[in-house]
Amino acid sequence: RRDVFGNSMFGLKDRFDRNYVLGPTHEEMFVEAARDYIKSYKDMPLSLYQMATKYRDETRSRYGLIRTREFIMKDAYTFDKDLDGLGKSYNLMFNAYKKIFDRIGLDYRIVKASTGAMGGLLSEEFQAVCDIGEDVLVLCDNCGLSTNIEICECKSSNNSNSIEKKSYELIETPSSKSIEDVCDYLKCDIKNTVKTLIYKADGKLYAVLVRGDRVVNETKLSILLNVADVELSSLEEDMAVTHAEVGFAGPIGLEIPVIVDLEVNDMVNYIAGANKTGYHYLNVNNSDFEAYLVADIRNVCEDDKCPVCGSKLSFKKGIEVGNTFKLGDKYCKSLNLQFTDIDNTLKYPVMGCYGIGVARILSAFIEQNHDDKGIIFNDVLTPYDVELIIINSNDEQQKLLADKIYSDLKAKNIDVLYDDRDLRPGVKFGDADLIGIPKRIVVGRDAVNGQVELKSRITGDSKVISVSDLYNEI
Repeated sequence: RRDVFGNSMFGLKDRFDRNYVLGPTHEEMFVEAARDYIKSYKDMPLSLYQMATKYRDETRSRYGLIRTREFIMKDAYTFDKDLDGLGKSYNLMFNAYKKIFDRIGLDYRIVKASTGAMGGLLSEEFQAVCDIGEDVLVLCDNCGLSTNIEICECKSSNNSNSIEKKSYELIETPSSKSIEDVCDYLKCDIKNTVKTLIYKADGKLYAVLVRGDRVVNETKLSILLNVADVELSSLEEDMAVTHAEVGFAGPIGLEIPVIVDLEVNDMVNYIAGANKTGYHYLNVNNSDFEAYLVADIRNVCEDDKCPVCGSKLSFKKGIEVGNTFKLGDKYCKSLNLQFTDIDNTLKYPVMGCYGIGVARILSAFIEQNHDDKGIIFNDVLTPYDVELIIINSNDEQQKLLADKIYSDLKAKNIDVLYDDRDLRPGVKFGDADLIGIPKRIVVGRDAVNGQVELKSRITGDSKVISVSDLYNEI
């Protein structure tokens, strides 16, 4: 799996020049841990978990706690003797996760996703809906489809069987290196163009064809080719294959495998590159070249129909805060963890793994719960239950009352942040709004009457109450 993770994994050497890595995830380690517990089918189901630091060499660390190179994760691993047992363990953990995110108060969606570097039988993600999210969620209100765009199926809606196919012809398209340039020069619809992209997978080059206005889905492509990762070829590799400048690649005459998207497979008489600088072909058809594979390899678009029921799709951005996997026996086989079954035969346990991004939950919640003044915490995630502000620390009456409230609240196991700084009230109020603790007690000039102001950060409502009523209110 070192090869699968590639550059996303931190590597280092110790003083003896031995290779080590910082753990991006811990499936292998937990198989080793389970080896001490599992000998017989009677030792399962087994569930192990940890709160631990993970490390990933992110290309672009950004968004505070969202995409970091070091992060805290709650991960758990279940071991069962068969798939039925895995299903039960998976459902228990899955439902626990739902309760956690419901209790936290996140607006989230559960979506199907690619198993990626983890592998296995099933992957589901808990995605917090958020405008800064890097994941695109594809949803259908009619049938309940909920999936990550990286695996959402696309179905072609074209029906070109009745259109007469023409012979392709070479046409000059000077300085037209992009699809948009070609459309402007030829005054054609972008939906009648096909772009050819050269990809590299495990050192081998492939030509990938999608409609001019579509985006190649690299996750689908890597799954199709059964490789860990795919990437666009270099400028030099592209030109060596096409014998032309970048922007003029086309499927006719290429000596590398050509992969055709389903939508392109239904198109006729389209415009494509001619593998000759400054030229394109008109009226290209799929019979003009040999396709190595025809498959769904593009991103679904908002104008596409739901692949399940044909209804309108909607898109949302999401931050992944949790995920669950049915791994099957992949890791137990790789590391040769076996158990003796009831019939006295040796078998491999089946695993599930489950993770919650503890740190990024905070960022996701704050993105969903803030105003122009700052954070709006709820009672579950707040670092303190109450913020206590004294208006004038030099006023003896205010100081005595504020100190007493602080002591009494602490005695009742209520977490209090006491702001007794010698600053202007406006500064203290501004900081209180910024931090976002749900309840604020202000001890001011009414202290002489045994009264304080109680304000809600969530609703903005405030009222003056007596100290004797304060604790019941809190």
